[in-house]
Amino acid sequence: MNPSMEPLVWINICEPFPTAAKQGRQHCRIGDQETNGKNSTASSNDFSDPVYKEIAITNGYINRMTRDELRSKLAEFKLETRGVKDVLKKRLKNYYKKQKLMQKEPINGDSYYDYICVVDFEATCEEGNPPEFIHEIIEFPIVLLNTRTLEIEDTFQQYVKPEINPKLSNFCISLTGITQDIVDKADTFPQVLQNVIEWMKQRELGTKYSYSMLTDGSWDMSKFLNIQCRISRIKYPSFAKKWINIRKSYGNFYKVPRNQTKLTIMLEKLGMNYDGRPHSGLDDSKNIARIAIRMLQDGCELRVNERMHAGQLMTVSSSAPLEGAPAPQMPRYRN
Repeated sequence: MNPSMEPLVWINICEPFPTAAKQGRQHCRIGDQETNGKNSTASSNDFSDPVYKEIAITNGYINRMTRDELRSKLAEFKLETRGVKDVLKKRLKNYYKKQKLMQKEPINGDSYYDYICVVDFEATCEEGNPPEFIHEIIEFPIVLLNTRTLEIEDTFQQYVKPEINPKLSNFCISLTGITQDIVDKADTFPQVLQNVIEWMKQRELGTKYSYSMLTDGSWDMSKFLNIQCRISRIKYPSFAKKWINIRKSYGNFYKVPRNQTKLTIMLEKLGMNYDGRPHSGLDDSKNIARIAIRMLQDGCELRVNERMHAGQLMTVSSSAPLEGAPAPQMPRYRN
């Protein structure tokens, strides 16, 4: 739920379905009365509690709503009305579920990350992506998303001078918009990483404020950053060992197949257009942050779902404790 939202004006979500009244199923009403007049004494994790039956029944009504009915109901709750029908259904279901569960046991907002750091590297590349080509990071952007205000609070961007292939291919220049002159004047990766860490420390990430990294896919951390650290002969930074892969989160939350989790498709399904220049690391990061904001508004608790362990990509279980990333430190050089 959007934190700035006014308290819910209780209405019967079943109104678009008058047959419900004829069937005596008035217990799906949203309000301060308990289901069927019974008081709930179960814990919030007890699925025998009548509130879960109420949620399930209401979900059935939501599933039968038309797109116009969904948009009308969302508008009544002052929720976002853009997006494809499946997204609208998920948004309404999650809002209703959160409201019902908050009546039972208020959610502790202090338990979630204070910030999310969205990262989308740009790297050297060649047309056709030959398998033997070694990718080097040439743009290091961060978008700092405040999870309380659901706004982009700050950004960081620096370009990086590649070492193994210092001359950019025409394909890379055309794709990313990063010119040879830009990388020639840039610092090498260790210095840029040091600048990143100083920027994060100034914002008290990992000390005063909890945070998590977030990427669009696995490659940014498991491939690009991993390879770059080896090239630069430094150890992999501890703050980037766990992250939220938003493609996984999006697919699981909205129940869509993997081929519908590309950046432009996610934006389209949420009723948004890409803003900026595609394959600009900073612009990509800002658009990824927009998706994250919409998912948080729709009731998704974005959680760490991937990590690096002994140089290998691993999955993090959704049942794992929610822990923020450590305070950023410059990694040691490799022997």
